[in-house]
Amino acid sequence: MYNDILTYLPYKSSFLFIDNISALDMNGVTGDYTLRKDAFFYEDHFVNNPVTPGVIITEIMAQIGLVVLGIHMIINGNREAGVIMDEGSFPLLTATDVSFFKMVLPGEKVIVTSKKQYFRFGKLKCLIEMHNGAAELVAKGIFSGIIKNAVIKK
Repeated sequence: MYNDILTYLPYKSSFLFIDNISALDMNGVTGDYTLRKDAFFYEDHFVNNPVTPGVIITEIMAQIGLVVLGIHMIINGNREAGVIMDEGSFPLLTATDVSFFKMVLPGEKVIVTSKKQYFRFGKLKCLIEMHNGAAELVAKGIFSGIIKNAVIKK
């Protein structure tokens, strides 16, 4: 539905943790991701009993709930002085406060919902929740970040 926004993301291949964006407006986003059973991080976490690492859960939440929303806001007119989106732009996660409630296993689908708390001075802050396919709360937290422009030296 809103998957055209994915072309703006700076992630490719094994580090893109978004399958679908089902809702997106200036106040929030909802998207999902199904964890691949053959993902690189399951190989050693934990041997013979793989569990999704918390850092990957956090990354999924950040990509869907903060990065997608931030890019959408910037390219759709909610620009602030000096904040523009171009090919040299990249998102930076500046803070998280995440609580985990359930394990996520290989092959599980997770749904992430984000609600904007504020966007000012180039900083976006969101309340983000992740649920599993049974609608059980997996994790929730407050995330904030900024979009920076890369300095390209020639």
